[in-house]
This record gives sequence, C-alpha cells and structure tokens, in this order.
Amino acid sequence: MELGNSEERGDVEDRRGSKKPLAIGGGIGAIVIALIAGYFGIDPKVAQQVVNGGGGNTPGTGKADGYKDFSEKILGSTDSVWKEQFKKNAYKNHRGAYEPPKMVLFSDSVDSEGCGVAPSAVGPFYCPASRKVFLDPTFFEELETKLGGSKAEFSQAYVIGHEVGHHVQHLLGYVVTDEYRRLDGEKNAGIRPELQADYLAGVWAHHARDKLKINEGDIAAALKTAKAIGDNRIQEKMGRKSWPESFTHGTDTQRLKYFKQGFDTGDASEAALNRFFDKRVKSLDL
Repeated sequence: MELGNSEERGDVEDRRGSKKPLAIGGGIGAIVIALIAGYFGIDPKVAQQVVNGGGGNTPGTGKADGYKDFSEKILGSTDSVWKEQFKKNAYKNHRGAYEPPKMVLFSDSVDSEGCGVAPSAVGPFYCPASRKVFLDPTFFEELETKLGGSKAEFSQAYVIGHEVGHHVQHLLGYVVTDEYRRLDGEKNAGIRPELQADYLAGVWAHHARDKLKINEGDIAAALKTAKAIGDNRIQEKMGRKSWPESFTHGTDTQRLKYFKQGFDTGDASEAALNRFFDKRVKSLDL
C-alpha cells in the first residue's frame, strides 16, 4: 500500500497522552470487562480493577510517530469511497449524502461522548452516539503478539475500514432488533453487523485499491488479521474449546469470507447489504 502525498484527509483528533480518570457508569462496565477478559485473556479480577480506575496514565506519543497523518489518509480514503457509493446506490433510507465520521486516537482510556468511558483494552470501536471511531494504536502490537494477527499498514487500515463500516451501518439504519435476538439467540445477535462491517471494509478496499496501490501482500495481511480475530480463534488462543453459542463477531472463516467477498465485488448495493439481515438465515449460517 502506498499513501504517498494523498490529498484525501479525514477528521482525526489525537488525544493520546491526555490524563483522564477511568470511570465507567451505567451498563457498559460489564461489557467492557467481558471485552477485556475475552479479547486478551486477562483475569476478570484484573479487568475489574482496570475498569474501576486502577491503572495509571500512559504518556502518548502524539504527532511524532506519524500515526495521525496515517489515520487521516486512511479515513480520508474511506470518506471518498463512501461519498461515491452513497451517491451511486441512491440508498433509500439514509439521511441525504454520506456524512463522514470523525476519528479519535487515544491512549489508556477515552470518553466516547455517548457510549461511556472505555479503556484501551477494549480495542478499536465505533460510538454511534458521537459518530466517532476510537482507536489506541498500541492495539496492533497486542493483535500481532497475542492474537497472531498482523500489524502491517494495510491490516491497520482494514481495522479502521471495519469501524467505518459500523458508521455506514448506522447511517443506513442496520440495527439488531429484538426479532433478531429471538432468531439468533442473545449471544449471537451481534454477528450480523460485525460480518457486514467486514464486508463493508472489503468494499472500501476494492474501490481504494488503485489509488492506494493495494497489493496481494496487503490483502494477505488483512486476511491474517481477519482470521486472527474470529471468535473461535480467540477462544482457542485463550485455551478454551470453541463455543459457537458465545460467538459475537463470527468465526475466522466467516470474517475471511466476507472481507474477501467485499474486496472482490465492491458491491455496496442495498441487495448486497440487506442479506446480512435476512430473517430467513440465522447469523451462524451466514
């Protein structure tokens, strides 16, 4: 992948190094604890201490490492692609033209401005209330060393593309309703939007391929990461038996399948996106 002197720039705020206390209120605390323990194999008691504010503040590297520049270019590329796709597909239920998300780089913890305060251990996430993507770049070290993914540039771009995919979902009104929870089971209901976001990341990569000079090595890195963060692979890394009833993001096979399908076709039509929410198909059968 070559970003070069890309003129496409997204709106990225660098909050790394800011010293804010970690406090999580409401119902998000339990979710964060589960994510910390689940993704990184941390003892739940330790995770609880982190959530309660037991960790210190990590000084940020700020602009010196060039990550803000990298993020602005990737986010700018997603902005360009999705503006074009919203116009091309004339989506029936979106709010006019594509509205780009903002992105926040952080370290230690962050106030998501609507989805609670989260520690960096939760990994990258999108908050629909603030329409912002949140990312601690140190996540990619954990991804490579603990989960067997890749921290190559395009792997990181894929993760950003996935989170932007959640923003696209939000704008288009794709949500998991009680009907889907009854169909899939409460624990599996989140698989649909996650696989759709992987597909949307692939669609972005398809349309950005020529401009960013995305090559086979880049795609291999993204596929390695998609495979590493499948629910079954994460459970196996934690020394547990794979348990489909507990899956929340899809298997490694599913995540590979839909990212690659999006990349191969570049199809962002309503028909292509609606199938992820087809009530005739259970999430684990996608």
